[in-house]
Amino acid sequence: MLVLDTADLPVPDRAEAFHAAAAGETGSCSIEQEEAASGAWKKLETWSFGPMALFATQGSGMRIRRTPRHARFDSMNTVSVITQPQGRAAFGWSGHQQFVGPEGLALAHKTAGYEYGWSGTGLSVAFMVDTDRFGMPEDMVRAAIPVLHHSRITPLLLHHVRALHGDADRLSTDPSAAHLAAATLELTRALVASVAPDGPVRRTVAQDTLLTRVLAFVRAHLADPELTPQRIAQAHNISLRSLYRLCEDGGLSLERWIIRRRLEGARQDLVSPEHSHRTIESVARSWGFTNPAFFSRRFRETYGISPREWRRLAG
Repeated sequence: MLVLDTADLPVPDRAEAFHAAAAGETGSCSIEQEEAASGAWKKLETWSFGPMALFATQGSGMRIRRTPRHARFDSMNTVSVITQPQGRAAFGWSGHQQFVGPEGLALAHKTAGYEYGWSGTGLSVAFMVDTDRFGMPEDMVRAAIPVLHHSRITPLLLHHVRALHGDADRLSTDPSAAHLAAATLELTRALVASVAPDGPVRRTVAQDTLLTRVLAFVRAHLADPELTPQRIAQAHNISLRSLYRLCEDGGLSLERWIIRRRLEGARQDLVSPEHSHRTIESVARSWGFTNPAFFSRRFRETYGISPREWRRLAG
């Protein structure tokens, strides 16, 4: 949902309008706008996924600062994960400095304070949740901030956030929005726990989030025809038998779940204008279907129509 597009405002009013909108949505802060030849420009969008809020901020350079003093005047006490799909941002917290590009992320704890910003044109996508909802010890969250680059969960969470943002208008109003929020928070807890010292909290979180991590791994590798149950089990250091039992306890068949997600992706691409030049076989192959006949048969069984008919009717 669009909150603000300062392109609709006079140049002198843009900085103040963005500051008011950003503070209203995410809490008390200070913002320095980078001067641009045509004037500072920002577009702010936000979506609600149950207890989690997703934000997209696009535009000219800026630096946002949240200090412990800001937190004292703010009723919000939140944990945020910040990604940077466009541009290269700088994140700073308590002496820790890092750059965040399309393949990285930053973890922020509001009461600890932080700085975040970029130069030139950029796009930041972040989600925020109340610390009580996040449910992890504050000292563990803060200790994770400087060492997240060591975690194998980072690319899974990035892929997940990109998927949410890419279809946020629809997903935020879908009945599954609360489940998507729960999966997002489980992946984030797994991220924090994965770089924590071994102990009861880490082991409990690892066990509680295992199915979520497995499904996130599968989503991130759906296009790979070499994605097999054996590879999934190996990536998570569990036996094939344990993988099947985990999925069964979660109420799903792994193979059917994979095929259904691949079919959904192919079905969307078949009617997407950006893929209109591609053959049906090419689209199917890009979603891991190496056998055209198998793809067509499963597509018809699932949707009651052939891929060719679906593309023709949708066009």
